[in-house]
Amino acid sequence: MQTPKEIFLELLQPDGHPARILKQYEALHLCLTDPINTYLRGNRRRGTISRDRWGTTISFPEDAPGAIPVHSEELTVCPDVTRWEETVHAPDLAANCTQGWEACRTAARSAAGEEKLLASFMGTGIFEQCHFLMGFEDTLTALYEHPDEMHRLIDYITDYRLGYVKLLIDNLQPDVIFSHDDWGTKDALFMQPDTWRAFFKEPYRRFYGYIRSRGCIAVHHADSYLAPIVDDMAEIGIQVWQGTLPENDIPALQQHLRGKLVLMGGIGAAIDREDAAPEEICAYTEGVLRTCCPGGHFIPCITYGLPGAVYPHIDRYIDQTIDAYNARLHGPVFDLPPVPRRSIAARKTQTAVSPRAAEEPGDTLSALALALRRGQQKKVLALAERALAEGLDAQTILSEGLVRGMNELGEDFSANRVFVPEMLLAARCMVAATALLKPHMVDGSGSRRTIGSACIGTVHGDMHDIGKNLVKIMLEGSNIRVYDLGADVPPEEFVRAAKEHGCDIIACSALLTTTMQQMRRIVELAKEEGIRDRVSIMVGGAPISQSFCDEIHADVYTADAASAARAAVKILTKNCGGNGPQQE
Repeated sequence: MQTPKEIFLELLQPDGHPARILKQYEALHLCLTDPINTYLRGNRRRGTISRDRWGTTISFPEDAPGAIPVHSEELTVCPDVTRWEETVHAPDLAANCTQGWEACRTAARSAAGEEKLLASFMGTGIFEQCHFLMGFEDTLTALYEHPDEMHRLIDYITDYRLGYVKLLIDNLQPDVIFSHDDWGTKDALFMQPDTWRAFFKEPYRRFYGYIRSRGCIAVHHADSYLAPIVDDMAEIGIQVWQGTLPENDIPALQQHLRGKLVLMGGIGAAIDREDAAPEEICAYTEGVLRTCCPGGHFIPCITYGLPGAVYPHIDRYIDQTIDAYNARLHGPVFDLPPVPRRSIAARKTQTAVSPRAAEEPGDTLSALALALRRGQQKKVLALAERALAEGLDAQTILSEGLVRGMNELGEDFSANRVFVPEMLLAARCMVAATALLKPHMVDGSGSRRTIGSACIGTVHGDMHDIGKNLVKIMLEGSNIRVYDLGADVPPEEFVRAAKEHGCDIIACSALLTTTMQQMRRIVELAKEEGIRDRVSIMVGGAPISQSFCDEIHADVYTADAASAARAAVKILTKNCGGNGPQQE
């Protein structure tokens, strides 16, 4: 009978024949208490805010799977990437992590025993370290605006990680290096595949090449949509991709990869809920097993980057279902709804046709829309000034030039032809151009006319704000007045802001299954406060679905920022708009 360790090693072989399906992390003993981890993360506690060894402020909400960096003008370690060397200083691991190795190694080896592989944990990968230092949005835009400085910063972080992993291997002598770095959302990469290749492929080839040269197995965690770069991942030395979301179309990836990469995941966080019934958990897991196990080189696992679901009963029923599947590999199965996933065919559509390749339009407003889509701020401002000189009114320039460009870009974003950086650069163009036009946007009072207003925020207990920020950008680009409430917003604050500002829309976002129930309370409180009949409530985020929207009696669910903006415009223009055009 093969041990979990032997099964794991068998899976790494292109022609391997494992005796059974592994249960999540059962083949790995993940050591989280080595001297480096203790030094780097020893002050992280659930329900607290701390500062890491790089100087980044870290929030660790209760019941959250992991800690989250917090950025503001005062807190950001590297506010100016052109001067990063003045503020960015890597921790001196060699000087501060000299004690306790022998005891840690002895205990870890004893815990792993003969049946498990000893795995060293390395969190906060190269890309993540960049946005821990700079902020997510500034990191992505800097790849476009300051490529030379970003290459130098990335090389600095890579050298630090190479020193880090050398210390781990020299002192702990693990079998596996388990390294984290998220490169996308559940639907798309954070950046163009070629941008990822230009900045991160070679640094990671150095990192994983070194790990492999020392005889260790390379496991990379990323609970992201990464189908467009799976060949690159295998090429640079990654052997196991842990966190593989079902949206990647795991069966298609298995057929494409032919054993070059073991996929570990398939069980999405949507099942990790306090109210998830045993029957639901088992049925979901059975669907994953039936869908993914026949393709081989697969380990069913919840997609988090550490063992264990938020709610302990989830793992118990997942493991029971895997045991039952192993007991009847060739037995009858019952019909289940398919697990949602995206086709690997999207690998081809994800590589954008650059708007720069488009033919330059002749009229000013079309040229303005194109320049905004390209993120050419100086050109956008020049074209806006030219449009004013041609006698076009500011509202026309806004709606038929800027808003048109944002809408076109939003369609490209929804279709995965452009990515988050392009959206952020266009948003900066929109802000600059709107400031230029504002003195000319008059309606008797000297104010800009908007089609309505919305308050937006990430719900209480959740610090994730990337998706929320993108929706804000698209709403503002659609000529909607937005009141940004930030992250970790209590239900009472959503309702208070909607009442105070006379908002037509409450837009709320959640990334964690543990926080999504806050949306239910927002709907209930809006009803209690007597505003439910005049305020539309929009919901979105990774664990949210149309069925959840219907269950809590919200009005609109959308899957991405562009569709959220379209839905908001539809709400505000229906029957001549909720409260009518408003003044800014």
